[in-house]
Amino acid sequence: MYEPAGFQSPNLAFLWPAFVAAAASDMAELAAKHFANLAVGPAEKSVAEPEWATPHTVALELKSVRLRNFSIGTAGTPALLCTPLALHGAAIADLAPEHSLVGALRHGGLQCLFAADWRSATPELRFMGIDDYLADLNVLVDHVGAPVDLIGLCQGGWMALVYAARFPAKVRKLVLAGAPVDVKAASSALSDLAQTTPLAVFDELVRIGDGIVPGRKVLKFWGVDTLVAEDIHQVLQTDETPGSPGFASLEAAFRDWYAWTIDLSGRYFIEVANKLYKRNELASGKFVALGQSIDLAAVKVPIFLLAAAEDELVAPAQLLAAEHLVGTSAGNIGKQIVPGRHVGLFVGKTVLTDVWPAIVRWLDERRN
Repeated sequence: MYEPAGFQSPNLAFLWPAFVAAAASDMAELAAKHFANLAVGPAEKSVAEPEWATPHTVALELKSVRLRNFSIGTAGTPALLCTPLALHGAAIADLAPEHSLVGALRHGGLQCLFAADWRSATPELRFMGIDDYLADLNVLVDHVGAPVDLIGLCQGGWMALVYAARFPAKVRKLVLAGAPVDVKAASSALSDLAQTTPLAVFDELVRIGDGIVPGRKVLKFWGVDTLVAEDIHQVLQTDETPGSPGFASLEAAFRDWYAWTIDLSGRYFIEVANKLYKRNELASGKFVALGQSIDLAAVKVPIFLLAAAEDELVAPAQLLAAEHLVGTSAGNIGKQIVPGRHVGLFVGKTVLTDVWPAIVRWLDERRN
């Protein structure tokens, strides 16, 4: 989710398709074997699932996802956060007071707000693929009440875009933040690693987990000790001084979020690595979802694109390429590049205070 100072390879938050930093083509076999040695090691100490900072209720539970209800009223179009289905949990959208996207959206005026909280894959879910998760997202939208304003974060962003193309009548407006759309539009550490890592390495990871990508083992492969207090401070964009009691509380919340991981369906893992990163099917018009070819030009709803200038995982151009791929008129496309790195888009105090309330105002404008 963030890149430690002086560390050139991206870390594993939100970046599960690139778990093998050492796995350039000539090292793929070595990396796979090294990971296998870790996977058969002793049982990991269990880590508690991080708490969401904002009081809410669970409106619906499916095997793959919970629908969390943060609504404080019923006025306006309901908004649904499509959080990342990745190594770490969706609670990053509600990390702590003043570092909560949920809080920023509510303070900005959103009354009817929900979040998709993707659950850790169990053995019975190991064959779930992209289509299955899109179908479950469709259930959430129907439960909330279409049309919705869909807000996609990182890996949840491309999923939200695909959903809007597949079910255009169910999305009123679309916000994409730090989402990979055209991975060939620019280079990033994540896309480079995913494209150069042989697919056999990803297959080996799935095989080791008996069809599941084991989150704790992947995290162990990278090492939790890469977390650096100064980098956490930078990402949070907080006024609290490192070493102070206030920052210690925030740092603990971030570390707790980082330490807790979810397991991923092996099929989903392989499909995303192959379709999105290796073949770039979404941008090239070859992506098929729920039996239908996805033509991004068919997306004509108003869309807002939010990128981080120093994003180490999703280069701004990979997101902003959507502007020229969708069919939305230029006047209905909003975009902004803000200072900072990837996870700062969701927990950075400055971005949450200055940018997201403006996006809420954009959502409230030009009602169709």
